[in-house]
Amino acid sequence: MQAIIVTGGKQYNVSEGDELFIEKLNVNADDTVTFDQVLAIVDGENSRFGTPVVDGASVEAKVLKNGKAKKVTVFKYRPKKDSKSIRGHRQPYTKVKIEKIHA
Repeated sequence: MQAIIVTGGKQYNVSEGDELFIEKLNVNADDTVTFDQVLAIVDGENSRFGTPVVDGASVEAKVLKNGKAKKVTVFKYRPKKDSKSIRGHRQPYTKVKIEKIHA
């Protein structure tokens, strides 16, 4: 069984047992999170698609950890102007494991 969920402004195709990195949530490690915005549930021939979400469907996930991704360097350079700037950015994330899909 697979489901398409929306969190952090992005869509994820998940199934039970998947581990994924999503945009940071305000939860602690070992907590349980429920995603209510389920766009579709695919289970062989019993597929359900929402308009825009499937009524009564949810996905439970366990929070494994919160962290930051690797640093991305942003370098701006202006030729012949003797001007440059270097900045770094580390995007925060939440790592979750999909436990159960409720259809």
